[in-house]
Amino acid sequence: MTEQQRTTPYDLPDVSGLTIGILGGTGDQGKGLARRFALAGHQVIIGSRKAERAQQAADDLDEGLPVRGAENPRAASEADVVIVAVPWEGHKATLESLRSELAGKIVVDCVNPLGFDKRGAFPLPVEEGSAAEQAAAVLSESRVVAAFHHVSAVLLLDREVGEMELDVLVLGDDREATDTVQALAARIPGMRGVYGGRLRNAHQIEAFTANLISMNRRYKAHAGIRITDV
Repeated sequence: MTEQQRTTPYDLPDVSGLTIGILGGTGDQGKGLARRFALAGHQVIIGSRKAERAQQAADDLDEGLPVRGAENPRAASEADVVIVAVPWEGHKATLESLRSELAGKIVVDCVNPLGFDKRGAFPLPVEEGSAAEQAAAVLSESRVVAAFHHVSAVLLLDREVGEMELDVLVLGDDREATDTVQALAARIPGMRGVYGGRLRNAHQIEAFTANLISMNRRYKAHAGIRITDV
C-alpha cells in the first residue's frame, strides 16, 4: 500500500465546505484543532462562555486564519460540526445547556476523563461508561461521535510541525457521522481517521490517553498512534 493509498480517504464524503465549531476552544487542545482545521481551509468558530475570551483565543492564533470567537450557544448554532473540547469537570453541564443548539448536528467528543496524582495520570469512572456516552445521553437529538482523543495539543500549535503523523480513532453508531469525522481528520496533513467501533467502546479510547501521557513523560515526547494493515 502506497503512502497516498494509506492516507487518502477515497470512499469518504467531501467535507471541505463544513464550518467547525469548537466548544472549549480557548484551551490548548481546542485552539490547536481550530488552527489545524483553519489551515486546511475550514471556517472555524471558537466557543467559550464569554465571547470576548473566545475572540481572544482566535486572535492569539495570529496567522490570518478563518477563525473567530463567539459564545458557546452561537458557536454551536452556526457550525455544521461541533467538537467538544471542554474540561471534564464542566462537560455535562455545558452540553445540557446547549441541547437545542446541538440538536440534529454531528457532535464530536474528544474529552478524556482523567485524574492526576503523584503516580501520574489515570482514567476516571464515568457513570454512563465514557465521556462520549455521557454526551450521547445528554444530547439525545444529536449524532455523537468520539474522536481526536490522542492528538498532542503541543504539536497542533507548533508552527514548525507541518504534518501530524498519527491516526485518529473514530467511534460512533451513525455510519454517515463517523464517515464525516474520518474525512475531517484526513483534512489535516499527515492525519488519518480510522473507524474504531461503536460508541460503547469509547471508554478504553479515552482511558488510553493516560498511557500516552505516561509515555510522553518517560520519553519526553508527544506520542500518537498509528494503526497497521488498514
